[in-house]
Amino acid sequence: MNKTNSLFDRVDAGKLHAELVKKIRHHDELYYQKDEPEISDAEYDRLRQELEALEASHPELVTKDSPTQTVGVSVSSGFKKVRHAVPMLSLSNAFEDQDARDFFERITKFLSLPSDAMIEVAAEPKIDGLSCSLRYEKGRLAMAATRGDGAEGEDITQNARTIADVPPVLKGAPPDVLEVRGEIYMRREDFRRLNERQASADKPLFANPRNAAAGSVRQLDARITAERPLRFFGYALGEVSEDIASTQWGIRAALKSYGFAEAEPAKLCKSVDDILAYYREIEAQRPDLPYEIDGVVYKINRIDWQERLGFVSRAPRWAIAHKFPAEKAVTVVNGIDIQVGRTGALTPVARLEPISVGGVVVSNATLHNADEIERKDIRVGDHVVIQRAGDVIPQVVEVLLDKRKGNPPKYQFPDHCPVCGSLAVREGGEVIVRCTGGLICDAQAVERLKHFVSRLAFDIEGLGDKIIQEFWSEKIVRTPGDIFRLDNINAGLDIPLQERDGWGEKSVANLFQAIEARRTIGFERFIYALGIRQVGEATARKLAGSYKDLPEMRRAMAQALLADSEARQDLLNIEDIGPSVAEDIVAFFNEPHNRDILDDLQSLLTIVPYNLPQAFDSAVAGKTVVFTGTLSLMGRNEAKARAEQLGAKVASAVSRKTDYVIAGEDAGSKLAKARELGVTVLSEQEWLALIG
Repeated sequence: MNKTNSLFDRVDAGKLHAELVKKIRHHDELYYQKDEPEISDAEYDRLRQELEALEASHPELVTKDSPTQTVGVSVSSGFKKVRHAVPMLSLSNAFEDQDARDFFERITKFLSLPSDAMIEVAAEPKIDGLSCSLRYEKGRLAMAATRGDGAEGEDITQNARTIADVPPVLKGAPPDVLEVRGEIYMRREDFRRLNERQASADKPLFANPRNAAAGSVRQLDARITAERPLRFFGYALGEVSEDIASTQWGIRAALKSYGFAEAEPAKLCKSVDDILAYYREIEAQRPDLPYEIDGVVYKINRIDWQERLGFVSRAPRWAIAHKFPAEKAVTVVNGIDIQVGRTGALTPVARLEPISVGGVVVSNATLHNADEIERKDIRVGDHVVIQRAGDVIPQVVEVLLDKRKGNPPKYQFPDHCPVCGSLAVREGGEVIVRCTGGLICDAQAVERLKHFVSRLAFDIEGLGDKIIQEFWSEKIVRTPGDIFRLDNINAGLDIPLQERDGWGEKSVANLFQAIEARRTIGFERFIYALGIRQVGEATARKLAGSYKDLPEMRRAMAQALLADSEARQDLLNIEDIGPSVAEDIVAFFNEPHNRDILDDLQSLLTIVPYNLPQAFDSAVAGKTVVFTGTLSLMGRNEAKARAEQLGAKVASAVSRKTDYVIAGEDAGSKLAKARELGVTVLSEQEWLALIG
């Protein structure tokens, strides 16, 4: 099959990655933004596990949509956006005891510690609430913000001032600038009383304490928030003007001294066995705690080790959440529907007899793919065990065959797209069946437009899934450039936009304002928005850092058509870009339809060239480095992470554009190549001296 990547006609050859991303993002939005989860934490966590395992096996598949690269969702309308001084990240998850042991092993290897080294860990309950950052200046509360997407959150300062556990003025002698990260939550008894008041007032009941807390914080009228019994636990730091402790345990003590409540019971553990014993203790105490928890959190105690460990795309390496087992229930499969994604992937979804699982009503469950249906032998009418963990997508765990009535027919996976009728095929090595309709498939075209305006791409507030569908159906928007030609949107419409249900003069004005605000966009976000197969947020950023601006990248990709060209080798030298990813990128930029779309967008937008963040004030910022041989003073992963933290680009191969090759013991062909090309070679000691 032809593998050209038209912006609206790409077939993603990578496993079930795209569909997992789409599902997780959908449920992230329901959870973080709308406070209306429809699946469980267990199912959500299982999806994340599946995605993480897939990306570990195929790192070239990491996409911007991937929950492994992002945090939360973009902020909702009604609140001013706040840029976090320090990104507000999420945590990686552990589900089994072995996951916790693997966490210790990764720390040991990354820091090049002896296998028997003692690693202290601060362990505490994981509160099921709404993440919040409180900024204090000169000891006074100056700003409160939700986590949002990790980079931007919602300004909830006035609402936070109404929470009893949020000190307006800190005790003691805190630093001039202190950002305290923590969780806004509601105690079980307070939640019960709140729902009693809701019932007596004939108002809707809240599903659970987490939803009640999140909904209360997001009230535009702070007086409503003040009426709700909200509380706050502080557990981490954002920006600080000076250190307050050298350990995580010391940070807990300092926060207590400033007037913050801390989640209890916490424990300072000294081994894997210690943390697992703590986990069992807290799991046993869970029903009796005054607040909801969904696991425990382990944090490396030494702050200097935390700094060395740093972060991956969405989470710190030095902390992990050990989740409690998923909740399960039995219900009936009323039907199986097929959803068509932007890459043409056909994903089966079970329509269930609605049932409450852990306080959340579940009516849908993912079936993943045809193989999954066949393996579990899921049929319409079956009684099934569904599982949810927390607040995201449930899955069908097993079929209760003893409850099956008669011999209902096996589910026949469609061989044609249910939307456009085109042939649906399963390419060799894939588990996903895909529609071959491409441009003629409305489902794919609409999903690709949704991706273009999504939060990590153009992030156009007000242009959500429903509106994109409506604009597509009425042929208002058919290409990305059409979005920026919407000033004459009412031309040719039978009913002006502002006169339609859900619209008004203000909402139309807000939409145009949001579109105008995105006429200027950073190069890295622009690359991601294009939806190039296998190019996620992290890869888009690396491409932007290598090519700087769109004209340069287009020139390079034209030259890279030749497989043995220097331009193709330069592309392959970018960290994490292998032959398959490179092929997709080159094909995308050289497909005629895509070139037309890029020309159109360049005429409508200001695409800001990529610049290294100002924080990268180092001798290696912007330099391309290659590590080779065995490093003795730090592990290879730590060395790469440190280089990237300082603004360097880590490449996998040596070329004329390489600035430094850092050669450890037993360096081989890369060292020889560096000497052949005259590239500066540094010993590990010289490299450490250079970066300070």
